[in-house]
Amino acid sequence: MGGLTRTAPTQHTAYAREDAAVDAGADAAVPARVDVAVVGAGIVGCLTARAVLDRLPGVSVAVVERDAIAGGASRRSAGLHFPRGASAPVRRMAHFSERYYRALKQEDPRLPIYGLDTTVISATAGAHRLTEHYLPDRLRRTDRPPHGPAGPIRLPEDTGAWEVTGGQHADVPALTQRLAAQLRPAVRFLEGTRVLTVDSGPDHVGLGLSSGATLTASKVLLAPGPWLEDPAWRPWTAGLGLRVKKVVALHVERRPRPSDGVIVFEDEDAFLLPVHHRGHWIFSYTSSQWDVAPDGADHHLTPAELAEARSVLDRFAPELVPLCTTGRVFCDAYSPDRVPVVAPVDDFENVIFAGAANGSGYRLAPAIAADAAPLLCPTTVPRSHP
Repeated sequence: MGGLTRTAPTQHTAYAREDAAVDAGADAAVPARVDVAVVGAGIVGCLTARAVLDRLPGVSVAVVERDAIAGGASRRSAGLHFPRGASAPVRRMAHFSERYYRALKQEDPRLPIYGLDTTVISATAGAHRLTEHYLPDRLRRTDRPPHGPAGPIRLPEDTGAWEVTGGQHADVPALTQRLAAQLRPAVRFLEGTRVLTVDSGPDHVGLGLSSGATLTASKVLLAPGPWLEDPAWRPWTAGLGLRVKKVVALHVERRPRPSDGVIVFEDEDAFLLPVHHRGHWIFSYTSSQWDVAPDGADHHLTPAELAEARSVLDRFAPELVPLCTTGRVFCDAYSPDRVPVVAPVDDFENVIFAGAANGSGYRLAPAIAADAAPLLCPTTVPRSHP
């Protein structure tokens, strides 16, 4: 996957005119035809819309979102990025995304993306796995324990600490909304609009919308996050082997110091993250509850989840356990091999699925978007309007 050719958002060509053919009774603000329609206005959907316009400025793009921009998994995202991947494909994607976000921040320093010192704690006996999972030349052994919410983190016997370069943190909802604002008016955003039907044909895809309108596109991207079971696309996503898992993070009610960084507990698959713009820390650990629904009623902390998370934290910072009484709960889509899926799902290869980021949607979103853009916008695109 090569680098992106950046095009400033102000150079994106706005719609020259609307297609005059609008379904009877449909809202005139909804375009009848576009080149590319993106379903889902989270960080993956918005970055893909941007990547499509970077690839072919002037292409017409619409983003359809059932809620508000960044209203789903992106709103609950911890926004942590560090240069890690348990497999070569994910390491490649992490490296690409790191460079992308760095360039994005240089392009607009006001974006809510912040560099973050990163320390990894792992058993010394398994230290060789760190060099396999992290990008080359990013690890340096340190004898200094990292500083947590209540002082230095305790290092149990036979564990060590490694400093890692390249970490950063973002306010993902604010970033996604800022990116969407930059994309207007080159991209038409249809918020509060649900896709009820997806009708794929050899040269177009028809989207039946909850507003009563029909949106026709040459190519469609499905970026639904954990909404895999939606009847509009369930027949296609069912064959991908994806599952939805609960994601749990406790809030540690201590204000971070400006110099505090993230602490990754490698063997426990957990991390302590200072969320400076919110004034507290997050302790994220791996939940084992599968097959949950994003619209379900179980998105709250349970006593069992609190106990499970606290038991992990107690090993390294027992003084923080009493401070963990609240948190955030949602879910994400996971793939069988823990590599995000970007692939056509219909017979005509006009409907592309992008997602299943396995809890790393923000971290891998630029790479997912870069992989999706060529499938949505080949060298020659059948133009849907003059």
